Amino acid sequence: MSKEKKLIPELRFPEFGKKEGWIVAPLSKVYSFKITNSFSRDKLNYKRGTVKNIHYGDIHTKFSTLFDITKETVPYINSTIPIDGIDRGNYCAEGDIVIADASEDLDGVGKSIEIVNLNNEQLLAGLHTFLARQIEPKLIIGFGGYLFKSYSIRNQIKRESQGAKVLGISKGRISDLKIYYPDNKEEQQKVASCLSSLDELIAAHNDKLQTLKDHKKGLMQNLFPDPATGSGGKKVPNYRFPEFVNDGKWVEKTLENCIDLFSGIALKSDEISDEKSGIPILRGINITEGHIRHSLDIDKYFLGELENLNKYLVKENDIVIGMDGSKVGKNVALIRKEDENSVLIQRVARIRTNDKSDINFVYQHFISDKFRGYVDRVNTSSGIPHISAQQIKDFIIGFPPSLKEQQKIASCLSELDNLITAQVEKIEQLQFHKKGLMQGLFPKIV
Repeated sequence: MSKEKKLIPELRFPEFGKKEGWIVAPLSKVYSFKITNSFSRDKLNYKRGTVKNIHYGDIHTKFSTLFDITKETVPYINSTIPIDGIDRGNYCAEGDIVIADASEDLDGVGKSIEIVNLNNEQLLAGLHTFLARQIEPKLIIGFGGYLFKSYSIRNQIKRESQGAKVLGISKGRISDLKIYYPDNKEEQQKVASCLSSLDELIAAHNDKLQTLKDHKKGLMQNLFPDPATGSGGKKVPNYRFPEFVNDGKWVEKTLENCIDLFSGIALKSDEISDEKSGIPILRGINITEGHIRHSLDIDKYFLGELENLNKYLVKENDIVIGMDGSKVGKNVALIRKEDENSVLIQRVARIRTNDKSDINFVYQHFISDKFRGYVDRVNTSSGIPHISAQQIKDFIIGFPPSLKEQQKIASCLSELDNLITAQVEKIEQLQFHKKGLMQGLFPKIV
């Protein structure tokens, strides 16, 4: 052991500052691989069974880094599927790492979880997964999950991944990864406890965010008429502000004559830069659910010259919609003061309303489940999902008789949006803090 290379992380708890550096070893010296199954989704169910199964898709989308079976929704293997021949040694055990070997994007390939609590239940690792188990108990339960999410290991996995449309990593390549850990298990526990406490805080804030979203969803279902009621396109909502009770019924109509829709410009590659010296570019990737996001990885700037540039600049209170991509229908936002005067790029729609329609009222429809369902229906592409300008104009919404009622409803929902946005920002700050901790608490392999 003394001949092994040692590393020292940038951040270290004071009581371990004078300890030896962390051990570096090939993954194959610490973990061995067990056999997994290849059961697809149609062989699983969420109602009944005796053995549960981890599908790689759930690792990508919902399972926590530290997998506690009592806190996760895990499918059962159908009773008609024979599993008697599976060796008991290939069932999951606490402390195992389950790795997804395939993904459609680089960030997802090799994503993993650590099983920390099985609650005496039976669990198998399934399709497109590797099941890694410690050869000797060198790592405490709870440390390995964060270790496999650390920067240097994730970076190694990305470099070793292969494929075109679907990226994957082989068991042989994973075996050659360099992993690292402190020999002192008290230090392992300190690192794991620090990060798990932060994860619990993030989870609590996510719960609060979901509560706010559920509250808003309930409000919208009652403040807007139910499409299943009424006749002739005229409807009345369940809840109405007192001053509008006698104003009459709502009328449904397309947005064709209510909005001004404008799509952005196609820029040349030599006009786009990462340097902040240019004008910010508003791309579909910048638009997320309800707000404009920024990062060093996605922000681009326009360095060229354009005639009539002003018509391509977004203004405060413009609605912007990403017209293609995997999240089409969800990439909708309202431009705030800090994001105006960005260059609108091709395949991003900018929307303004006329004097009979309130922009915030229309915006609430664009961020509703109704619009997302509409996009799913009209999108018939077998390739990249997209929506056309005309399809956006054909979207039908209900309007109350007066502009003042539109504004009152929009004001109510916008206040709730502000709370949701503040909660999203709080979660992002916590996640950014965690990212910094992860980079400091685990050493880097150059």
